[in-house]
Amino acid sequence: VLKSVMGELTDSTNRAEGFALMPVVWGTGATLGPLMGGTLSRPAERFPDVFGRGFWKEYPYFLPCLATSAFVFTAFTITLLFFKETVPKKRPHNPSTSENIFIDDSCHDGPFPLSKVLVHPVILSVSNYMSLAFLQISLNALLPLFLTMPLAIGGLGFDPVTIGYIMGIYGLCTGLFQAFYFARIIRLFGERTIFVAGIACFTPIFLLFPVMSLTAQSSGVTIFTHEFWCDSVVSPLAAVVVTHFFPRLIVFEGCIFMFITASAPSKRALGATNGLSQTAASIVRAAGPAMTTSLFAASAEHNLMWGYAVYAIFFIFSCLAVRLASRLPHEMWKEADT
Repeated sequence: VLKSVMGELTDSTNRAEGFALMPVVWGTGATLGPLMGGTLSRPAERFPDVFGRGFWKEYPYFLPCLATSAFVFTAFTITLLFFKETVPKKRPHNPSTSENIFIDDSCHDGPFPLSKVLVHPVILSVSNYMSLAFLQISLNALLPLFLTMPLAIGGLGFDPVTIGYIMGIYGLCTGLFQAFYFARIIRLFGERTIFVAGIACFTPIFLLFPVMSLTAQSSGVTIFTHEFWCDSVVSPLAAVVVTHFFPRLIVFEGCIFMFITASAPSKRALGATNGLSQTAASIVRAAGPAMTTSLFAASAEHNLMWGYAVYAIFFIFSCLAVRLASRLPHEMWKEADT
């Protein structure tokens, strides 16, 4: 819905600025969410004076869930009260108009046929959105596992609070960067160049996981000590932060959103096009975490490729995604006027 609204409120002259706001909102949530979850988890241990009773010990993660639910309810209330419809209201038919005009005007009623939405620009844009969604959700599922698992089985052994801070830092950096530079970089290099470069970043990202694991096993994990800057071996924490927020700084989901918006065969088809893209992305987002965690467990349990088979598999997926992204046109499709 949000993407359709943004497409209806903007045109080709200001769409980059409009879609730049969406990753900023996402970055804000990605900053507050992990910080809230990491800070409020296990309150009986962290804040015993306030939450020292048995309920908070028995349900150590109830407080972050409660805070998140309150935030969602607040957002729902604000949307319900202040969100305005962006689709123009239908004008009543004038009885004095001719029958031909009446028939022509009424043909715009009803949903846009799906068969007319499935054109080449839409299919190509949606396919790239699916590949991006799959890689992102897989990385989001893989990173907490990697951070949590003990060093002996290829992880870093971080505690939940540290993981929350790491992911909060990535969200903050992503939101700030896209707020100030997204539109400028798009106008300088173009949507296709930025999107392909961002997808290409996933290939070294997945290869860095074994490097971080081996580095941590040989040199230990240094967190915000003098060794963080002075050690000759790159700190695993620095690599973790880079692997998670760097692709978000470069990929810019707004790029593929702009392609999807421009690919709609008509203005009436904008909602159907965004609905199709969101449905397709939701399917891979449902399958991605299950596949990622299963591959991670199988790699560790059966010592496949020394426990690093999951990263090799996603490296291959990343290469295929780059190939698909390179098929996007160098110039944005011309948008339909009606």
